[in-house]
Amino acid sequence: MENKVKLSVTGLHLNFGGIQALVDVSFQVKDREIVGVVGPNGSGKTCVLNVISGFYKPANGEVLLDGINITGMPPHKIARLGVGRSFQQMELFGGMTVLENLLVGCHPFMKGNIFTAGIYWGLAQKTELRFREVVEEVLDFMELERYRKLPAGSLPIGTQKLVSVARALCAQPRILLLDEPSCGLSRDEKEDLARFLLRIKYEKGIPIVWVEHDLSLVGELADRLIVLDQGKKVADGVQEEVLTNPKVLEIFGGKIELSEPKRD
Repeated sequence: MENKVKLSVTGLHLNFGGIQALVDVSFQVKDREIVGVVGPNGSGKTCVLNVISGFYKPANGEVLLDGINITGMPPHKIARLGVGRSFQQMELFGGMTVLENLLVGCHPFMKGNIFTAGIYWGLAQKTELRFREVVEEVLDFMELERYRKLPAGSLPIGTQKLVSVARALCAQPRILLLDEPSCGLSRDEKEDLARFLLRIKYEKGIPIVWVEHDLSLVGELADRLIVLDQGKKVADGVQEEVLTNPKVLEIFGGKIELSEPKRD
């Protein structure tokens, strides 16, 4: 049975003054699909994620999540609807423990008021207990248990990247947006990251929109690649089609090394 469309992006236009950051960008993401978004610096990759997650409001176009129009909604409402996000700079709270950072990921769903939270009673207590169970499951899934009580800022960059992805998972997303998660990682750390991304896809069934600069890494793991240049989509397809496209070769200077096809 064909996977249903989880995310539909249609005709996005984004302007900053006289600068066109996105020009008529459209694509779809299906269930259990990893879609890599690549392109040179300034091509609009992160802008796409910012529009989907509500940080930017497009001049035109729409974003549908499971058929629900989320275009222009505030980020916290989009998060509640099931869009998880990690950032290139991670945005972790360095002085807080890994456990505390992951609990922050549950924040959009926490309910209560000053009174119930202050005395840790009733709804506030039940809510925190429920989300601690979510956090414990994610800690185990991402193999971060041994770091739970350590300050996030004290960890190696590769581990911090995993914590950032784990925090996004704590929001129990229906789709995950990743902004260059391999940036600054060693080869071994990239292999570790790749293992977890595949587990997220196959074990949790969460589709991923993955902005990445490492063509070899994203090309090997992604089901499809989307190439942006100067805010426009120039290619969309499987690795073998996209990375042999003459327009794509021209964008990357004709120096693209194809990895071996991915085996599911």
